[in-house]
Amino acid sequence: MTAIGSYFRNIKDAVTTIFEGMAVTASHFVRRPYTVQYPDRTPMRVQDTLPIRYRGILEVDLEICTGCLACERACPIDCIVMVAEKDPATRAITISQFDIDIAKCMFCGLCSEPCPTGSIHHTTEFEGADFSLESLIKRFVKEPIPAYKAKKGPETDPRIAPILDRGMHFLDEWAQPGGEKSGSTT
Repeated sequence: MTAIGSYFRNIKDAVTTIFEGMAVTASHFVRRPYTVQYPDRTPMRVQDTLPIRYRGILEVDLEICTGCLACERACPIDCIVMVAEKDPATRAITISQFDIDIAKCMFCGLCSEPCPTGSIHHTTEFEGADFSLESLIKRFVKEPIPAYKAKKGPETDPRIAPILDRGMHFLDEWAQPGGEKSGSTT
């Protein structure tokens, strides 16, 4: 009797769980769908909704790159390949290759921290899907270019201008109507 009883109990459990699963499925038929249209039907650009310190795809400003290789050395997974030759006679540095493999990059930000000029930085771009891995290698140098030669002194430091621009951008946003932080006293 116990074998027959457990047999019918198993059948009852199977039918019960099937009906429970079908009830959940049927409840989704009457619910209003919750689908976010991306990206062309959103009220504002997706990049505008990202946090300030969002680390997206890397970009390099070669006009202020000194060719110091600090970003390449700091990268823990070697997704940055940079070739910079120094002319012993003139002591000028020429950058002949600067490649970033976006497929390898883990967007940690360790490459942008040691950069003395801030030439390598993260953007708000995050769409990197492609059909081949070779197309995810961003090549910033087409032909050899001279590296930026930094002048001495705080007034010529290229890191100051972007920081001031960002600060002024935040002040402008805050000063606009509705841009003030909640809970502030006026």
